[in-house]
Amino acid sequence: MSGPAPSADGPGEAHSGADAEGAAAALRPYVITRGRSRPSRNTVGVETLLVATAPAQPLPLSAVREERALVRMCERLLSLVEAAAHLELPVSLVKVLASDLVDSGHLTARSGVPQAVLPDRQLLQEVLDGLRRLR
Repeated sequence: MSGPAPSADGPGEAHSGADAEGAAAALRPYVITRGRSRPSRNTVGVETLLVATAPAQPLPLSAVREERALVRMCERLLSLVEAAAHLELPVSLVKVLASDLVDSGHLTARSGVPQAVLPDRQLLQEVLDGLRRLR
């Protein structure tokens, strides 16, 4: 007699296909990041620009396919949030991967516009006020 497979919920209860898919989807990010939920460095933000180091170093055999894809797509300058969108992965997960790849020397992280280059808040306010007067 074949019936539903017993689950961890209790005897006679079976996981539906959707439950199994949900469990696999929840487990996948854990596996990709090797159980970590935080990046090794705080300097990697969503606006961080990533680029592969030249000459490209070979990734270790233990690198997951998402790390390989990230290094490949970063042959051209790409922001962390764009990489997450291309990989169809959560930004927080890509942050962990990118941080690891920066630490290992496979990627270089470049911050956005330096604070000193940003225009003065007062200047921006004056421009905004001038634009409003043009209406």
